[in-house]
Amino acid sequence: MEAVMVTLIILSSIALIALIVMQSGKSEGLAGAISGGAEQLFGKKKARGLDAVLQKATIVASVVFFVATFALAYII
Repeated sequence: MEAVMVTLIILSSIALIALIVMQSGKSEGLAGAISGGAEQLFGKKKARGLDAVLQKATIVASVVFFVATFALAYII
């Protein structure tokens, strides 16, 4: 059971790294640094298309990672 959990943690961490690197930056350049936080706070830019899919996949991979980590800690 420990080997299955460790394998799941390794696979989900690799998936998390890949998904995060594939996402586009939310605030690019100096203009994004100044107004990017406000736009993100008030939701002017909604994720569409590939960014939405990557965002949902990142959430799923992170939930799998944390559940597997807590399960492994409980088993050990």
